[in-house]
Amino acid sequence: MSEAYIIDAVRTAVGKRGGSLAEVHSADLGGHVLAAVVRRAGVDPAAVDDVILGCTDTLGSQAGDIARTAWLVAGLPETVPGVTVDRQCGSSQQALHFAAQAVMSGTQDLVVAGGVQNMSAVPISAAMLVGQQYGFSTPFAESPGWRTRYGDQEISQFRSAEMIAERWDIPRDRMEEFALASHERAHAATAEGRFSREIEPLVLDDGSAFATDECPRRTSLEKMAGLEPLAPGGRITAGVASQICDGAGAVLVASERAVAEHGLRPRARVHHLTVRGDDPVWMLTGPIAATEHALARAGMSIDEIDLVECNEAFASVVLAWMAEIGAGHEKVNVNGGAIALGHPIGATGVRLMTTLLGELERSGGRYGLQVMCEGGGQANVTIIERL
Repeated sequence: MSEAYIIDAVRTAVGKRGGSLAEVHSADLGGHVLAAVVRRAGVDPAAVDDVILGCTDTLGSQAGDIARTAWLVAGLPETVPGVTVDRQCGSSQQALHFAAQAVMSGTQDLVVAGGVQNMSAVPISAAMLVGQQYGFSTPFAESPGWRTRYGDQEISQFRSAEMIAERWDIPRDRMEEFALASHERAHAATAEGRFSREIEPLVLDDGSAFATDECPRRTSLEKMAGLEPLAPGGRITAGVASQICDGAGAVLVASERAVAEHGLRPRARVHHLTVRGDDPVWMLTGPIAATEHALARAGMSIDEIDLVECNEAFASVVLAWMAEIGAGHEKVNVNGGAIALGHPIGATGVRLMTTLLGELERSGGRYGLQVMCEGGGQANVTIIERL
């Protein structure tokens, strides 16, 4: 089986809801990073075998197979196809998995994987709600088959985050401390230029270059303590949740043959890929079992992992994962996470990978692990080895 190598990884800076990227068409947003990653790698874009992009709520500006349209609006060769993947929050991480698997199988040699999401233009869960607006079918949790299996209960990431906080006995103030650390780490990483290499500046209509993440806040424990919980009497507030935002990212994956033929210099090797399912009612607990499975299959322990990117959908998700896996915060989300940097759903997987790769190189670490909770009670795990 062929190895799969990550040649390069780029992303846009993340725009806050209603911010700098709000008016950028999703296809142009995706096209920007697709063009950038092949240009940075120095490969002929016509040599790319496929383009795989993650995106959810594929309506309006995100409809019509955005992987294909984003490639075309970027002025890239018409001979290269594209396909769009929806595994909810893990969509672009799954795109990377599909790209790596295509290369490992020997059926393709150069694949671009990535993700795009403009949550300002297409609101979260729009695809689930639009049917009701036009009198179409109801959301999945209202289907007779679903109700037979899981009953008539709320299926919600917010409820799941609350349930996790209760089950793992994570107090609100502990989550707020974690959230504050996310913001502080993101500000420090920005000030130190840790994101500079991974961000491809995007020229906006006013001629300015958008190159700095907009979401990190100057907040405090006192400010977060004043926020109302999302559920009456609950522990989860907006302050300990990921931010709605806009962004895109892309990685170029190559086979050993492509590396030799195109004179490429890989930055990392894909060491292991896992995707697992879990209880869809609990939903966000998926990363725990998926990480245990991935480490077992890879023959590794968490102590052998130098850096971790565990998506901060909610503080409770990461804190429960850390407790079960035995990972210390000193190597988890060291440059901040989605609470500070935002969670452009279809693009977050690749955003995490670009940051993980860059930080492994900066710190000299060898192995990095990325894991995300996903709608439906799923989780992807990717382990990479820096080269």
